Amino acid sequence: MKIIAATLLALGLFASMGLAAKPKNVLFIISDDLNCNIGAYGHPLVKTPHLDQLARDGMLFENAYTNFPVCGQSRSSFLTGLYPEQNGVVHLRQLIRDHVPDVITMPQHFQQQGYTAVRVGKLYHYDNPLGVGSNGHDDPASWDVRVSPYGRDRIEEDKIWSVTPGRFGASMSWHAAEGTDDEQTDGMVAKESIRALEYFAETEKPFFLGVGFYRPHTPFVAPKKYFDLYDPSEIEIPRVPTGYLETLPAPAVKSIRSRKHEIDLSDEIMRKSIHAYYASISFMDAQVGRVLQALDELGLRDDTVILFTSDHGYHMGEHGYFQKTTLFEDADRVPLIVSTPDMKTRGESTGAMVEMVDFYRTLSELAEVNLPLEYIQGESFAEVLNDPEASPRPDAITQLVNGYSLRTPRYRFTQWSDTPGFSTELYDRLSDPAEMVNLANDPVYADVVSQLSDRLAERIANITTPVDGLKFTPPTDPKFRGYSRDQLVELGMAGDVQATWAPPAAR
Repeated sequence: MKIIAATLLALGLFASMGLAAKPKNVLFIISDDLNCNIGAYGHPLVKTPHLDQLARDGMLFENAYTNFPVCGQSRSSFLTGLYPEQNGVVHLRQLIRDHVPDVITMPQHFQQQGYTAVRVGKLYHYDNPLGVGSNGHDDPASWDVRVSPYGRDRIEEDKIWSVTPGRFGASMSWHAAEGTDDEQTDGMVAKESIRALEYFAETEKPFFLGVGFYRPHTPFVAPKKYFDLYDPSEIEIPRVPTGYLETLPAPAVKSIRSRKHEIDLSDEIMRKSIHAYYASISFMDAQVGRVLQALDELGLRDDTVILFTSDHGYHMGEHGYFQKTTLFEDADRVPLIVSTPDMKTRGESTGAMVEMVDFYRTLSELAEVNLPLEYIQGESFAEVLNDPEASPRPDAITQLVNGYSLRTPRYRFTQWSDTPGFSTELYDRLSDPAEMVNLANDPVYADVVSQLSDRLAERIANITTPVDGLKFTPPTDPKFRGYSRDQLVELGMAGDVQATWAPPAAR
């Protein structure tokens, strides 16, 4: 029967005989805190051969943006298909079920189509590194299997050097580790993901496999061989001209001066930080390569939609700042590479505007399953895979709790909400891709500012309005910022940790 079915599928006869075509699997791979410093995006130093090959096999998106440049908020948004103020998660450690208890998440949607949904590593928010090896702020309803390994990077924290001693997750910190890839958490994530793929190859069950790597998030820990790929003397340190901060609204200045311990770092520390970030990227890339190689060797590639991305971008000295939580391009732009079995265009890039909230609808369409419920937001960009010139949406919006930023193919316009007077930014993305010249107060651009201001107001109204058909409970305490790890344990969220692959229990 399997031979007959395979033959019919190859001949395209399933539809003509009234038989359902085999569902396409989904392999969703996400890196943590990765900007577009990879080879496929033209970076001159960073070595990412496996992601570069994936781009040649698929399509690279030049204008993909997070909806909120912080881990928890971004992940909750694209996994629910709702904007942050529609699912209530506007702070790092909040839980979606506190605010939208009945939401059908993206992997849950695939479960309802008969898929087995598996998560290995970090998909929903984890405190990194503190939450590594736990279930973090995960959503149990989203998965049939959850695997949360931890390795030497979590165990040997005493070996990590940090700008702020004893702090790793929110501080420039790094370590060139001894040992093998498989001894690090991301190596274990790759290994357990491959075991899951082996199970699916054997059982032929359709799957939604979320593979969440922890690197290059701080601490920048990778085996020493990845540090050895780079000559520190070749690393360029971004510079900020004198008087630059005076050209920005106060909230924008605050966003890039908020980490007091990382302001005005020495050239030596900046170069070491960037070096370690690059090493962590190359280490993560190698693990992606292992998973993709297994997909090929197991004969699953021809039935699988692959999406690679990150939860947000990352500053590495641009605008005099390190890490995320800004409305600048460095923090908001994400790498996005998509490959499908039947796409017509491969190895090309597209300038189509994409928001991460678009993933839910896009993957549903690409996998050819039922489309999600109407309340799910976002626009499918599936058509772009066959036509790089297609433009499903005209612009992309990103927010923080006190500001919103709109990007069009030409401009980036930001409106800050908590400051009187000088509260806007405008950048020409074509002539000033580094976003160093704020044009908002230039009378030459008055009409552009007016038009973009009107469009941004329209977008804000849409993304802050609760959706029809879904119960929404706003936070009862406006000061509540989310749950600590101890509170998660009390709630039962952090329990029942599974570190290695095991087949799912029967539903």
